[in-house]
Amino acid sequence: MAQAPIRLGMVGGGSDAFIGGVHRMAARLDGHYTLLAGALSSTPAKAQASADALGLARSYGSFHEMAEAEGARDDGIEAVSIVTPNHVHADAAIAFLERGIHVICDKPLTSTMEDAQRLSDAVRASDALFMLTHNYTGYPMIRQAKEMVAAGDLGHLRLVNVEYAQDWMTGPADSKQAEWRIDPARSGAGGAIGDIGTHAYNLACFVSGLTLDRLAADLDAFGSGRTLDDNAHVMLRWKGGAKGMLWCSQVAPGNENTLRLRIYGDKGGLEWSQEDPNVLWFTPLNEPKRMLTRNGAGATGGNTNASRIPGGHPEGYLEAFATLYSDTARAIHAHRSGAPAPSDLLVPTLDDGLDGMRFIAACVASSDRDSAWVTP
Repeated sequence: MAQAPIRLGMVGGGSDAFIGGVHRMAARLDGHYTLLAGALSSTPAKAQASADALGLARSYGSFHEMAEAEGARDDGIEAVSIVTPNHVHADAAIAFLERGIHVICDKPLTSTMEDAQRLSDAVRASDALFMLTHNYTGYPMIRQAKEMVAAGDLGHLRLVNVEYAQDWMTGPADSKQAEWRIDPARSGAGGAIGDIGTHAYNLACFVSGLTLDRLAADLDAFGSGRTLDDNAHVMLRWKGGAKGMLWCSQVAPGNENTLRLRIYGDKGGLEWSQEDPNVLWFTPLNEPKRMLTRNGAGATGGNTNASRIPGGHPEGYLEAFATLYSDTARAIHAHRSGAPAPSDLLVPTLDDGLDGMRFIAACVASSDRDSAWVTP
């Protein structure tokens, strides 16, 4: 029996916001959601203008007003996407969780560990679901890589290296998107390490299945007048003996969104690049390198389940985001009927967000101590 679309709201993400548009496209792609309400800006007039441009039925001047009003309606929203700067995440999410409204929150979890703990308490006290959009976990080839590692295709893991390089903040941080990211009051203690470093770290954990033991970080703020990092080098020691490195940078000319993951064990290795996302390179020890493709020969269940079209037609960033929204819809539909969430869900949750916050805090602490080893 077909499920009625999930009634969705959005906090932040006005009509001119990049990430808000991405979330809206992702929610629409597989037809599981209908966007009905929003508090799309901290300025009520701008919020209304964005709502009008998007054709939203209900616009609110603040997330507090929205949570109260929607929670009281029989036809109120069932879930809300929070796509604001980091410092708003906790208060907004808590307002909706307290009214039983599911939360789909952009990463990182919050801007401070104190807010992360408040949000954690609210999630655990609420019957509503909480999902975090580390969207790179939605790529079909990443899900295949995770399955191959778990199946032992690489053997005992030795090296887990990941990098995420951009160049858009090499010059002055004078755009709306850059301006809040260099402000500790809104971004938190981490700059690039919080913005894209958490993506890289989450991806490494997701695919490898490993837990971090210790790290040693060197954070730099190369941009003039910046107090938050725009470049980070991090050495990683994983529980079980594997080692690795994480590099993230927003001041590396020639890099747009160069997210790369390389994992090597005693039986083989895997390599993946986000800018060529439909290909996963697998090299068994002493054998030729093999090109595995999205929905192609040798695809695993995770690959095919996250694919929408035949192999050879590219799928990418928006589709990966949509996979998380569709997986979340499965959890919400189960919640509607009183059933537990499906056991095969791969959507990042509160625990992943808390792990990311500890990672940021450990990187900052390590860098402040001249790159000393720190346990998250």
